[in-house]
Amino acid sequence: MTSVTHDGTRGAARSRLGAGLAFALVSATTFGMSGSLARGLLDAGWSAPAAVTARIGIAALVLIVPGALALRGRWHLVGRNAGLVAAYGIAAVAGAQLCYFYAVTYLQVSVALLIEYTAPVAVVVWLWLRHGHRPHRLTVLGAAIAAVGLALVLDVVSGADLDVVGVAWGLGAMVGAATYFVISADEDNGLPGISLAAGGLVVGGAVLGVAGLLGLLPMRVSTAPVSYRDVEVAWWLPVLALGLVTAAVAYVTGIEAGRRLGSRLASFVALTEVLMAVVFAWLFLGELPRPVQLAGGVLVLAGVVVVKLGEGAPSPVVEPLPDPVSERPAA
Repeated sequence: MTSVTHDGTRGAARSRLGAGLAFALVSATTFGMSGSLARGLLDAGWSAPAAVTARIGIAALVLIVPGALALRGRWHLVGRNAGLVAAYGIAAVAGAQLCYFYAVTYLQVSVALLIEYTAPVAVVVWLWLRHGHRPHRLTVLGAAIAAVGLALVLDVVSGADLDVVGVAWGLGAMVGAATYFVISADEDNGLPGISLAAGGLVVGGAVLGVAGLLGLLPMRVSTAPVSYRDVEVAWWLPVLALGLVTAAVAYVTGIEAGRRLGSRLASFVALTEVLMAVVFAWLFLGELPRPVQLAGGVLVLAGVVVVKLGEGAPSPVVEPLPDPVSERPAA
């Protein structure tokens, strides 16, 4: 009976892990598509804040009804987690994207991305300092391998000028991304994943909309056709794809992945978003990855595997010292 119970537990754990990895890969793929789609809009005359606001706003409209239905009348969960939803919307949704936008105005895109994608390391440090989850040696090794791989994928080895202001904005994007991973993995708040995603998108869209109305962000839109590798499409097609695919699908699957894998592993698997971004840049924009980038992609995947091994490895157990009183022989 015990062996059957253990087999059932292991089977459930494997099923949960498999589902988590599938959700994480879907999230990384859809997130990775956003840069190439947005690039076409920017080249057609859109401002980055306008494209981001449209993306978040459409996703919020799509998810608000399913998110409300998933609550099943438990509206007290929204009130109890109002601060969490606000933090998710402001930091993980609006803040991360805006900080990255401003970072690339000072830095090369590859450098800004590399700074933002130090988020998994920040998650490991946060879990260590805040919750005492000391990372295994394999986790640290996997982080180092993935970092080297990202450097190659983003092609920063050729040298790049760094601007202090740009680095600060990039670190802001990193904090937003790390917040996304930590909050997405929190199962104790009671909120269904789709409800958290919907609430965060509503908050993020509202923040960006108000900033645009106040003139704090440039909101330029254009109805001109959008070109991808010499193929022109109507402007509303990439806008819908940004909202439906790269936001609605990406955030919901990202939350589901985080709740199955934990914030640490989910954040490292999400590094495959960079690989997906390279692939979509080739498909949509004709930007072919170089051999050094392909080699970096292999290292990123290897780092994710090593991190997974570190997640499953038992932590070293420190034996307590014997109590001198209890060890004293009886008189």
